[in-house]
Amino acid sequence: MAQGNTKGLQAKSSSSKARHAAKAAAAPKKGRRHEPPKKTTLIKEASMRKALKAKVTKSIEQQMVSAASAGKLTIMKNTAPESEPEKAVKNGKR
Repeated sequence: MAQGNTKGLQAKSSSSKARHAAKAAAAPKKGRRHEPPKKTTLIKEASMRKALKAKVTKSIEQQMVSAASAGKLTIMKNTAPESEPEKAVKNGKR
């Protein structure tokens, strides 16, 4: 048997995952702290608010999908008509 540590079988001292986990545990999280409501009326309001947010998001996504499938989306397109000199330059003519 080989005595002592061999090159290929040495355990890595620290991996990147352990380093990131230690760094995340050391620093507090950014943003507001959220405590769930404890009163029954507040619990009902929170659940209703969450459901309404989900419905609004779903309807917006459905509208975007229908607009995208119909070809109506012009966010990335230039909707202004081009003038004649610009068209000639794009085609390589002057």
